Amino acid sequence: MKKTLGIILIVIGLLMMVYTGFNYITKEKVVDLGPIEINAEESHTVKWPPIVGVIFIVGGIVVIALDKKARI
Repeated sequence: MKKTLGIILIVIGLLMMVYTGFNYITKEKVVDLGPIEINAEESHTVKWPPIVGVIFIVGGIVVIALDKKARI
């Protein structure tokens, strides 16, 4: 079980190092006057530093190492 968690952490860490963020768009109603409707699109950016990915990778390696040590 812990080995699977370690592998998942390593994969997430690698993805976080490659993709350091993403954008998404939201739509808001600005004006709604009967049949007339005006919408505004707003772009939002979510970013994280690559060091967070490294922390996930190291955490995954530690989890796998502790799992192997517990089996001995």
